[in-house]
Amino acid sequence: MELTRISQGMRKVLPLKRCGAVIVAAGSASRMGGIDKVMAPLRGEPVILRTVRAFQETDAIREIVIVTRENLIMPVSDLCAGLDKVKAVVVGGGSRQESVWLGLNALSKGMELAAIQDGARPLVTPALIDRTVRAAHSYGAAAPAIPVKDTIKVEKSGLIESTPDRSTLRAVQTPQVFDFDLLRGALQKARNDGAEVTDDCSAVERLGMKIRLVEGEERNLKVTTPLDLKIAELLLEEKP
Repeated sequence: MELTRISQGMRKVLPLKRCGAVIVAAGSASRMGGIDKVMAPLRGEPVILRTVRAFQETDAIREIVIVTRENLIMPVSDLCAGLDKVKAVVVGGGSRQESVWLGLNALSKGMELAAIQDGARPLVTPALIDRTVRAAHSYGAAAPAIPVKDTIKVEKSGLIESTPDRSTLRAVQTPQVFDFDLLRGALQKARNDGAEVTDDCSAVERLGMKIRLVEGEERNLKVTTPLDLKIAELLLEEKP
């Protein structure tokens, strides 16, 4: 028994795998009523800067690549000039999955994990990022999620077709973190199959891979409409 305790005490803790973050901010913001959500001020700072800073402040993240629209390359680069983990700001593609692919290609060689983050989730916290990276370190794929509060209906031709069991439903957030090669392979397979996926988990799920869910944060909302921006403003007035 004593030898067992000693051997356990001497067991080495493996270092956390090298994780690079791809922050995707290349969307058209069509539901923002003419507001550019990436550059929209949120209590005096642009949305994208708040998002990037959370990753800058997370020890589990080694470097950051931001993917954005061509007209925002210089403004975003200027905003992030003082953040030493930001390796590159690159132009996105015609779809989210293409933008993620381009971001992965811009990360340094040797990254073992990739964290994919919506640029329009400015209230993400270093604690949530760290929690998700550590889960991906252990399981190969992880994402934060929160329970769904509303009853969800499946609709077909304007009629309710079914009502899923709400207790099994989760709203998935970002960052979604994966083994680097696994994610690249999943995105390549989706491209080859002509499949459009709505998030990176969906691409990995197509390979039959199970993804570990970790506890998300209700404050980690995605700014999609002007109302979301107002809610984010109110949340920032309160302490987390």
